[in-house]
Amino acid sequence: MATKAMDLFDAFAQDKLPKDRGYIISSFFSENSAYSRYEIVAYSGVKSIYPTEEGLTFQTNGKKLHVLIEPASYPNKAMEPYVRSAEEQIPLRFSELDIFATKNQTKVMIAKQPLLSFSSFTILKPTGINFALVFYDLPDIFDSLAMFFEKTYNKEANIPQIDAKKCSKQTVETIKTTMGFKGDFASG
Repeated sequence: MATKAMDLFDAFAQDKLPKDRGYIISSFFSENSAYSRYEIVAYSGVKSIYPTEEGLTFQTNGKKLHVLIEPASYPNKAMEPYVRSAEEQIPLRFSELDIFATKNQTKVMIAKQPLLSFSSFTILKPTGINFALVFYDLPDIFDSLAMFFEKTYNKEANIPQIDAKKCSKQTVETIKTTMGFKGDFASG
């Protein structure tokens, strides 16, 4: 059976990173609450990948989609996500996000559109319980992503199961429609 996903830095060390196209998911979890940020990067046509002090730099274009999960107890709810502290920030305004309220009043905010990275982007080395995974572009990629998000939204961000499933589905639908490997983003 083909490997569906792998730790990004292990894949790099073992020369198993897909160069043609793939999806990278990085997580940034708060140490004190269920406040969570995810960055999903779609890339194709890699010229080179090299390690830096901060992480791995990919010489290629990429599309980055942000997801922010804000627990009911978060004190700065009214503050736009792009002006929050560095550990809590995503570079978007509320108007650029699809916002879902869950049964336990957690808010799941999914970017409506990915941001484009031209020529290169860097994936930061995870610390603590954070992670960076690469998902291989296999025929069931969207099912794999949906299962992944449903589990992490539920287990890591404390979102009720039914809402985790709904938000996972919306996240993957946004990835599919805005970050698929079609048109000018396709390689080869």
